Amino acid sequence: MAVATESRPGVDERFEALVLDFLAYMEFERGLARNTLTAYRTDLLQYGEFLARRTLGPADASPADVSEFLAELATVAGCSAATINRKAACLRSFYRHLRRQEIVSEDPTANLTAPRRGRKLPQVLSLGEVKKLLEGASGTEPIDLRDRALLEVMYASGLRASEATGLEVTDADLRRGFVRAQGKGSKERIVPLGREASRALERYLRRGRPELVGSSGERKLFVNFRGGPLTRQGLYKIIRRHARAAGLDGKMSPHTLRHTFATHLLAGGCDLRSVQEMLGHADIATTQMYTHLSGEEIKEAYFKAHPRART
Repeated sequence: MAVATESRPGVDERFEALVLDFLAYMEFERGLARNTLTAYRTDLLQYGEFLARRTLGPADASPADVSEFLAELATVAGCSAATINRKAACLRSFYRHLRRQEIVSEDPTANLTAPRRGRKLPQVLSLGEVKKLLEGASGTEPIDLRDRALLEVMYASGLRASEATGLEVTDADLRRGFVRAQGKGSKERIVPLGREASRALERYLRRGRPELVGSSGERKLFVNFRGGPLTRQGLYKIIRRHARAAGLDGKMSPHTLRHTFATHLLAGGCDLRSVQEMLGHADIATTQMYTHLSGEEIKEAYFKAHPRART
């Protein structure tokens, strides 16, 4: 046998014997390389420790148990998505072998789903960068008032670019402080604006937009310098222009403000379900990626602020 299975504390001897038999099969019948066998051994003994803590054998494990094991790898051990996928593949092969040997009657990995590989976490701005971006749009001309209102609303509400450009004047309720957005699949949702965004929008509606639209009767909330509807391309150009002025070029797009909105809410203590509703996500798993980002912000803040974290 190319890979020995040395005894590991906490792993049942019967489980180790099953691992040994599986590795022998994978070596001699499947011709797996030594490095792969070594990785499989590590993965399976780690799983064996998990089962032992719950006084379970491999035949007793349910799909929920296997999913909990993989979740523990992510949350406690800090494993990457690629590592978890590898361990999940190992468990599938292991249980298929146990089924062939009639050691288990049910395969708890049959419908197992693991994290997608290579999902890049989105870029977000720090609080200081957001302040610099917003304060940079401080002029009093109609276009300046529009730009400040647009940036404030996008950061305050987390709207998609298409949602922001699709807003109509009647979608903004400044008295109650919210906007009504049309999301994917024409699903409507109400998103709070906050004080600063409401003030910026009120200034734009009172002193900026009337001069831009004139007597055209345009219904869209945000308009271009000719008074017509602002397009997504126009929105992108506005954000890039202000990003360059704030020294943030290269890390800004309309979606950056949406990512920043979600991350700052979670870092400030907002619950995940509320953020999901405000973003208009159909699946909370989509919203969960921001927990990784907010966690990094919290960690960074800790090391900056805690007197004994820097020693």
